[in-house]
Amino acid sequence: MSSRNSMRAVVVRRVGGPEALEVVRVPTPEPGPRQMRIRVEAAAVNPVDIATRSGALIDAGLMAPREIIGIGWDVAGVVDRVGPGVTTFAVGQRVIGLRDLLDRSLGAYAEYLVLDADAVAPAPPGIDATEAATLPLNALTAQQALALLDLRPGDTLLVTGAAGAVGGFAVELGVRAGLRVVAQVADTDRAFVRGLGAAWTVPRASADLAGEIRALVPGGVDGALDGAGLGVHATAAVRNGGAYAGVAGGPSPLPLRGMRIHQEWIRADGTALAGLATLGLTLRVADVLPLERAAEAHERLSAGGVRGRLVLTP
Repeated sequence: MSSRNSMRAVVVRRVGGPEALEVVRVPTPEPGPRQMRIRVEAAAVNPVDIATRSGALIDAGLMAPREIIGIGWDVAGVVDRVGPGVTTFAVGQRVIGLRDLLDRSLGAYAEYLVLDADAVAPAPPGIDATEAATLPLNALTAQQALALLDLRPGDTLLVTGAAGAVGGFAVELGVRAGLRVVAQVADTDRAFVRGLGAAWTVPRASADLAGEIRALVPGGVDGALDGAGLGVHATAAVRNGGAYAGVAGGPSPLPLRGMRIHQEWIRADGTALAGLATLGLTLRVADVLPLERAAEAHERLSAGGVRGRLVLTP
């Protein structure tokens, strides 16, 4: 348990495998102007956390090397202290938030987290903190990627990796926007994405993904949200002049056939997150583990096959 002046947090001092995650005691952070301190109740484990821990983000030039690296983006908890200029949140309020700054020595895997007030939103009403913690990063990523595609009601949308955390939200948000969704999923996940509102499903292991999609949607889909990082295999299913949005990082496909090519780079947005928290989106928790088992959570996520998010609790 934390004291008033110190707390437990998971950090990385030497990048590497799951064993690089260390639970250490550090000073409890203090909020500055327009910031708040959140007593963490739950923090979701995401692929970006693995990329941070392993050093992949440093190798990709997305963050600078640090002596101490904080881990964790998604948080759900209770406002513990507010800094000067914070008027829209009060101590004791249940909130969710997103830490989108990589160059920090503390992340959401901790007992307390300081965030800018504009990265925080009221928690979804009536939702447990472990479920609420699965919303910020993945739902905002899906929403911002859909905005890049700029599709209209009645348009067709391909979502690859549609049973994943980003993909599932993309299907639901696309359906809410009036889009007709083609979901690329494993056979075992077809019922799930149909339940989210997908109009069609295509197999994840298809040898001719574009051909199968074009058989369903002659001429090709209007846009693709590539949650699985398929690149050219996804753009091949998009019509001439359509749009593509990648969310998994890596090289972007070329803008062939007049396509608009986008790469979504997530940004914290408390106002948008507040709206997402009211929609009743499907929140999936694969398992809940204590902070001390963060390495186990990373091992399980790296092994694949996890449906929903693994969540850590202090």
